[in-house]
Amino acid sequence: MSRILIVDDEPAILRGLADNLKRELHEVLTASDGETGYRLIKEKKPDLVILDLMLPKLSGYEVCRQMRAEGMKTLVLMLTARGEETDRVVGLDMGADDYVTKPFSVRELLARVRALLRRTQPAKTSLDQLTVGDVAIDFRKYEARKAGKAFEMTRREFQLLQALASRPGEVVTRDELLDQVWGLETYPTTRTIDNHIAGLRAKLERNPADPKRLLTVRGVGYKWSPE
Repeated sequence: MSRILIVDDEPAILRGLADNLKRELHEVLTASDGETGYRLIKEKKPDLVILDLMLPKLSGYEVCRQMRAEGMKTLVLMLTARGEETDRVVGLDMGADDYVTKPFSVRELLARVRALLRRTQPAKTSLDQLTVGDVAIDFRKYEARKAGKAFEMTRREFQLLQALASRPGEVVTRDELLDQVWGLETYPTTRTIDNHIAGLRAKLERNPADPKRLLTVRGVGYKWSPE
């Protein structure tokens, strides 16, 4: 879980982003002006700041400039209604790590947040092979065998299973899975994940109606139980 500060003077954006980030299991702080936001940055030391440029009391530009002048390495995702290239360039030159223009897709913004946070996390070793009872999965070769006999799995099923099994016991949100397995360009629905999970359960679980490995965490996502 990461600590994220949202600094924006539009209440609807503060509430909407806060609710969505909390659903992704982040700790969320909010501020509606630049001075309060800057104070919270110094006091609470968030992992990432979603920072509007046009703020009362202290602009997002100035907040970011002061952060970098003081040597703060906190990730900054700038958020603004301006769409001109010069504004984006100025924001990035001030030290922002990414830039999103209003109006924006919440899903895209959340994906950008996840991508930025991955920079601060140690790289996870990809899982190459998995054994579940008499089922053996080779993720490098995209091969699946049960009791020594090959059976079919789709490429997405391999990727989805690998994403979950690489983080045993950890809840992985649906949006994280969409980002990791399907990417930003395809925009499938979360129902797509549910359908693929059902397919995997049919192939891996002894009783798909009562799964022991591929578990649903209601309202959040899924997790792989190693035992």
